[in-house]
Amino acid sequence: MTPECERVLDCLDGPLPPDLASHAAGCADCRALLEGFHVLAPPAALPPPVPINEAKLEQTRRQSLTELAAHPLPTPWWKEVAVLLAAYLGVGAVGLFVVGRHGMMLNSASPWVVALVALLIIVGVGGGAMVALAPRQRTWPFTLVAVGALVVALAQLSGRSGVQVRPFLAGTLGCMGAEVALSVVPLSLALVLLCRSAFQPVRALAAGLSSAGVSLLVLHVHCPDGSAGHLMLGHVLPWFVLAGVAVFIRSRLPSRTYAP
Repeated sequence: MTPECERVLDCLDGPLPPDLASHAAGCADCRALLEGFHVLAPPAALPPPVPINEAKLEQTRRQSLTELAAHPLPTPWWKEVAVLLAAYLGVGAVGLFVVGRHGMMLNSASPWVVALVALLIIVGVGGGAMVALAPRQRTWPFTLVAVGALVVALAQLSGRSGVQVRPFLAGTLGCMGAEVALSVVPLSLALVLLCRSAFQPVRALAAGLSSAGVSLLVLHVHCPDGSAGHLMLGHVLPWFVLAGVAVFIRSRLPSRTYAP
């Protein structure tokens, strides 16, 4: 290393004088030294911090304190689930009473098949309510809800009786209307309860499938038509559509509280 190279080494923390700059341009060792130093040099000055809006910060703090004062203790989530399931039970009983005036159990499939599919729907209704309202897990995987809905739908189709009693169009439209009408109250209550927390699409989907599952259960045990086309268009399709409507409506509704 030449004396000029040593001088270049001493001046790394600042600009090089003209004579040393010309030496570094022609010296391979000095060029490698300067390139390595530039790579390891400290980064450029950080941008100035964004000024904090003190007024908005104070407004947020006051809103948080107001929410905590109004709801100092968390609401037991199981009470909301119990209220929702009680509403499901009441709507299901009324639905069976109204549509069952000429016969309660008109599904002509095997009694064991009818009972098994009904049990799957009941599990789906209860499980959907738990997924929608239980806070033990902040986010639920979409595949869990989707697979559960698919299992119930396939059980409906695979457990069909194959009997077609009414004209296809009249029977399908009748079941569609009954399923929508019986889902109004459960779906409305589920949306009200969901507004107590932030919007999560998976929870809204589970609530929609759960609340519309009440009418799906009523039609399953009462409807005498068991053809694949009727079950798909008159039972399963409205169930999925109502679940999608629940997600859409909940996404447009404001959350009423974020209290713990």
